[in-house]
Formats: sequence, structure tokens, C-alpha cells
Amino acid sequence: MTLAEMIATSNAPAVTVRRDLHRHPETAFLEYRTASRVAAYLDHLGFAVRTGRDVMDPAVVIDPPSAEAVVAAKQAALATGGDPVWMDRMPEGLTGVVADYRFGDGPIVAFRFDMDALPVNETGAETHRPNAEDYRSRFAGRMHACGHDGHVGIGLALARRLCAEKGLSGTLRLIFQPAEESARGAAPMVAGGAVDAVDHLFVGHLGCLLPSGRIGASAVGFLFSSRFVVTFRGAVAHAAMGPQEGRNALLAGASAALGLHGISRFAGAETFVNVGVLRAGTAFNIVADTCEMLVEVRADDRAAHDYMVERLHAVIEGAAAMQQCGVDIVRKNHMPGNENSRNATDLIADVARGLPGVTEVLPEWSIGGGDDACLMIRHVRENGGSAAYCIIGSDIPAVHHAADFDIDEASLETGVALFAGIAQRLLGGEARA
Repeated sequence: MTLAEMIATSNAPAVTVRRDLHRHPETAFLEYRTASRVAAYLDHLGFAVRTGRDVMDPAVVIDPPSAEAVVAAKQAALATGGDPVWMDRMPEGLTGVVADYRFGDGPIVAFRFDMDALPVNETGAETHRPNAEDYRSRFAGRMHACGHDGHVGIGLALARRLCAEKGLSGTLRLIFQPAEESARGAAPMVAGGAVDAVDHLFVGHLGCLLPSGRIGASAVGFLFSSRFVVTFRGAVAHAAMGPQEGRNALLAGASAALGLHGISRFAGAETFVNVGVLRAGTAFNIVADTCEMLVEVRADDRAAHDYMVERLHAVIEGAAAMQQCGVDIVRKNHMPGNENSRNATDLIADVARGLPGVTEVLPEWSIGGGDDACLMIRHVRENGGSAAYCIIGSDIPAVHHAADFDIDEASLETGVALFAGIAQRLLGGEARA
């Protein structure tokens, strides 16, 4: 059944979409079922839909999926309701979707929604609502554990509501982004022109420890972060008969891991470092000649972030030198902090105060994490537009990325109403800032 068919008979389209996607989670750059169904539905509504290379620059994609992974994802999507026509327009994992609905002359007002799931095994607990109501993930090792299924539900319900509006002028743009969780999806979309000429951009996130009925008009606390793939290069040798002939890459990696977690704190700022992966070795009695490390650093201040990156290089290069190893340090991505436009956050707050079910509007809410939508926000602001990131309160039984994560589905309608109100103001002539 297509989304158009499902939504046509639903009293709660955002919830219907959310549950459909929750059953079929897809990870970074493999969101073929999700993206193709989104594109087909928006096309059905009369939006001008672009995808693939028309909205993403493949040269900017970090670690694209293998051809085999793309084929497998497409096959799985086809077997579960993906749209083959739209999938054919999404080569090489370029699953971003941009849809425009033009009401007439006026500003371009855009909303961004992320689509990807996480490599998490969903809990089997009977008390977990997706289990009790039969919409748990159908795929082992994949789960919507951050609310992105709800974000897409909000986006499509918003499209349905606004395309029927009369008296609007301007263009509504809906941006559906892949690969947010790995912070790799926004940059290719920015480079592909997805937010070019946008006058106003809004991004929202469900939950983030903000209870249902509350709106955080300005999300703050975004961390600067950088991720690195480090490869130590040593020399293989027999561990007993000739260890002096070897260069132990495993020991270099282990020393670096301990050293990185011992980097001195930076006064006046919060800093974080995590070595998430360390791979080395082939046998008991062989000196490891290679070692791969995945590490990230984060900070709530640019200067502190730059300090952490500087120290990371010093620690890793020192550890390599101790074991007489070579080392390659490759930065895989970088997330800037975020600065919202004051006029945009004021508008969010003003619209939110008039919504039924909203009990409190907070001027700020700190999330203490990251989102590469900040790249889109920065691009719009640097080109003369306004942009902001807000939080839509939603009671959650567990923290984001946990196996028993869930959202309060009543918050989906709050999100739809909030974004619809913002769009009506900006496209209806009441508040063209």
C-alpha cells in the first residue's frame, strides 16, 4: 500500500507514516524505501520533487555505501513497498529529497526532516509500545531510536495540510535528509543546492528530554565535533623469535587510546573524547602491523574544539613514534556549532503560544549533542536568510538511541501545527521578516 493510500484513510496521518517507517528502518544513505515513498507521496500532492544528483553532490559524500549495499537496500525496499520509479532516480545512495510547492511569488520557506535510522536492536520487551501495538522494527540490528520516523511523519502531514491552503504566496520547500546520525547527509545536500535561495529555514527535533506540551523555541548546546579515522602502520614479525624486527601497531593504537582519554581539560568549556573502535592483529604470535582507530572529539566552544584536535594529533603522532610506526590521520567530518536567527526563534515562540496542547514555551532548550542540519542553517544565514532549530517536546520512556526508545505520538500533531503556523505566517503575508 502506498503512503497516499494509507494517509487517505487515516485520521492521524503523521502517526500512520511514523509507524510505517518504524517498521522499516533504514540507515545512512540506504533510505530507499523511505525516500522513494516520500517522493512518490509528495509528487501525488502536486509538489515539484527532486532527488538524487539533482539535490546532492556525490563528490561531497563521505564513505558512500558500497554498490552491493545499495543493491541489497533497493531489493529490500522493493519487497516492502518502495517506489521503483523514484528509486531509479537515487543512484549511489543519494537518497535526499527536496520538494517545492509554489503558491505564487514570495519567499521560499523551507523545513528540513531527517530520515535515517540507527544500527540498534529494538527491545523485545512486551511493555514497549511498538511491540504491544505491532509496529516494531522488522529488521534485526536497525531501529528508529531517535524519532526520525516521527519527523518524516510531521513533514508529510505538513505537506498534506498546506498544499490545500488558500491565499498563500511564495514557495513551501520540504527537505528530507539522509544520514543525519553519522553527520554525513547535510553537506552533500548543501553542495547540491538544496537550501540555495531559501529565505527562511526551520528544523525541529522531537524529544531531547523536553516533555510533551512544551516547545523549545531555540535549540542550543550544539557541540562542535570532529571524527577521525586513524591508521597506524607498523611491521609484522614473529612475537617470540624476532619481536625486535617488528613495529607494533597495536601497541601504538593502545597507547594512543589511553593518551587521548587523558587529554587535559580546557578551562571554561566542556570537552569530550571517545575512541569508539580499535582494530588490530591477526594471530596470537604475530606482531600487528596495522591498527585502525575511530575517534571523535567534541566541545561546546570553538577554541576548545580546536585545542582538542591539536592535542589529538600530538597524542597520536607521539604514540606512533614510540613504536616506530607510521600513522595516517584522516578527518571524516566536522560539525560546527549553531547560531539561530533571533527573528526565526521569536516567530517559533509566538506561533507556539497559540497552539492547543502547548503548555509552556521556553526561549531556549539545550540538547548537548549535534546535528548536521547546522550546516544548512549556516548556509541560509550566510546568504541573507533566517534559520532556526527548535525542539518539540515529547515524553520518551528511554533516552535517544536506546533499544527501548519511543516517542509520545501526540507530539506529532503539535509539530505539524507548529510548522503549519510558521509557514502560514511567512507565506500569508503576516510576518515576512
